[in-house]
Formats: sequence, structure tokens, C-alpha cells
Amino acid sequence: MKKTIEDYELEGKKVIIRVDFNVPIKNGTIQDDSRIQKSLPTINYAVKNQAKVILLSHLGRVKTEEDLAKNNLKIVAEHLSKIFNQPILFSSVTRGKELEDDVASLENGQVLLVQNTRYEDLEGKKESTNDKNLASYWASLGDIFINDAFATAHRAHASNVGIGALLPNGVGFLMEKELNYLKKLEDAKRPFVAILGGSKVSDKIGVIENLVLKCDKILIGGAMAFTFLKAEGKEVGKSLVDSENLAFCERMLKIAREKIVLPIDAHVSCEMTEASPSRIVDFSSIEQEEQAFDLGPETIKLYQEQLESANTIFWNGPLGVVEIEKYQVATEEILDYLTKLQKEVILGGGDIASAAKHLGFEEKVTYISTGGGATLEYLEGKELPGLKVITDK
Repeated sequence: MKKTIEDYELEGKKVIIRVDFNVPIKNGTIQDDSRIQKSLPTINYAVKNQAKVILLSHLGRVKTEEDLAKNNLKIVAEHLSKIFNQPILFSSVTRGKELEDDVASLENGQVLLVQNTRYEDLEGKKESTNDKNLASYWASLGDIFINDAFATAHRAHASNVGIGALLPNGVGFLMEKELNYLKKLEDAKRPFVAILGGSKVSDKIGVIENLVLKCDKILIGGAMAFTFLKAEGKEVGKSLVDSENLAFCERMLKIAREKIVLPIDAHVSCEMTEASPSRIVDFSSIEQEEQAFDLGPETIKLYQEQLESANTIFWNGPLGVVEIEKYQVATEEILDYLTKLQKEVILGGGDIASAAKHLGFEEKVTYISTGGGATLEYLEGKELPGLKVITDK
């Protein structure tokens, strides 16, 4: 068990909190502020305990000068001020006199958001490569470091691993909540069923290998299902196939075919658009020029039957191209089925989390992880650098 923010006396201390404010922004407007909202309990706790709060976050990727304006965190500071009911100070730089003066002027209970940590990636990727000088500089601004950004815990960056190695540290409430839910999967109430979607098998090799040992069933969807079907000798037309990992799929089917459940029909078309003609086919009648973009009704029924007796469900990756309405059907119907059965459903962040929110299921599932890559690496059994650096109790 890791130390948490509650293990420290915060009054008068400069507390650096690594948050995840990597939110979608379009035309100067934040499209989804759920990551900001989920950081509030930790920030509120620090404020109520009279800490001088310094927030660090990245936003997007910074590779060019143009990326600086596009990924400026000032808009987030303004939004945070509105929902926090107190002014949030903002430093427009990531180091230097302006930042140091801003930190020095902080009073107990005040909050300062520092400019996008990835501004430091413009020259030499200092943030992303955990530059020691940068980490030391940021650590010098605070007394305590709290990591509350689970979504970046699989990255060894200056703003999480670098600072964490140099200051007394702990995790925030969001990180603690994430870990508690993911640990539930280690001793999941059986039957334990995983649903794995998304496009590439390569992204989930370690997860599949690990879950095959832990799960009673693994339901495969999304484009990765067609790689498994191809490996089994089925015709998939022009459906997306991860050719480099066909051998891996063959091996998994050989050693765990009784656990792996594959689609039996699909919604196909020759073009990935809403308007293009489409039809439902089984895999014995798919045409060479057709591509599958969602699971078919017989597969949905099959998967519902597999899920009916499950007690714990972990789900990562949508089952179809959910960006197009007519290919949302499998994802939506399975979500609806699970929530009506009131199963314990943990969604593994990333695209399935976005889909659940868009389709109106955000409040109906047990838990939605904020981490995509971090969740997958945790389930692979990998040690997360951003968590490893945190002191054990």
C-alpha cells in the first residue's frame, strides 16, 4: 500500500500535485472536463488543509512552436476557476523568475496551475525523458509531491517520476481509487469475463496473455477480432487485420480456445461512412471487397449469453467503429445489457470510456478508469514507473 496525501501534514506546505488535465479542446472550448472534475477531491483536500497547492499537468504533445499555443493550459486554469469557486492562479511558464515569484507569493489555501509540462519537450524532450535538471528544478518549488495522474503512471517523466524521487511523496484520491478498483480484478468474483476490443492486437498482447490465465472467458471485438478470425482460417474480406500478430493469435487459440469467444457475424460495408450501403453477414458470406465495422446481432446475442452468468466484467476497447452511429450498435447494446443486469463492470479507460460517456452509460457502470495505456500495462503485470517511485506505507 502506498502513502497517500492523508499521510502528511499539509498546512503551510508547498504541495505539488501531478494532475491529468489532458482534456479535449476544440475551437477554444473544453469538450469534456471529466478529468478535471475527477481531480477535484485531491485539490479540495489540500486547500481545506491549508496547503499552498502547485498543480502540474501536460496537455497534448508539443513538437513545434505551433503546438505551444494549441496546448496552452490557460484555458484549463480559467475553467478550473469557474468550477472550483475560487480564483486559480496561472503561471504562463514552466520555469524561471515568473514561476518562482508565483510560487513564493502563494498563501495557504491558494492554488497555482503551472503551464503545460510538455512545453519542456520542445527542445530536447526534457519532460518526456525525465531530465534530471528539470525534475530537480520542479522539485525545488515544493515540499511534498502527490501523484494523482493515473493515466500517466506508465510514463517515466520529469513531472511524475523525476519529482517523486526527490520529495516526500504519496498518491491522491483518484490514483488511490484507480488502484483499488484494478486490484479487485486480481481477486475478481467469478465468473470473470473480459471484453477486449479496439483495433490492434499488438496493443494488447501482454493483456491477453495475462487475462487468459485469470479470466473464465475473453470476448473479442473491434478490429482485433478479425485478426483472430483470420488466424482461425475464416474469411474476413478487407477487414483490418494485424498481420504481424497472426502467429500470436494462432498460439492463443491453440492454448485457450475454450476461453476465447469470437464473432460469428458482422456489420459490413465497402466504405467506412454513415451513408455507404451496409449489410449483416456471417463470415462464410463476406465479400472480398467488404470490411467489417461492427459486430452483428447474432454475435451480440452470443456475447450477452456469455455475460449473463458473469459476476465481474473488465472491458477495454469498443466493439465497433463507434465514431459512426450505425456502427455503435454492439457497444451500446452490450453496455445496456450489462447495466440492466447490474453487473460489476470496470471499463479500462481510453476509447471505451469515451464511448460509454457519449452513449449515456457513464453513471451506470461500476467504474471507468481514467487510464488507457496505464490500465493495460497494470493488467499486464508491469510495474508502473509513476507508481513505483511512490513510498510504501
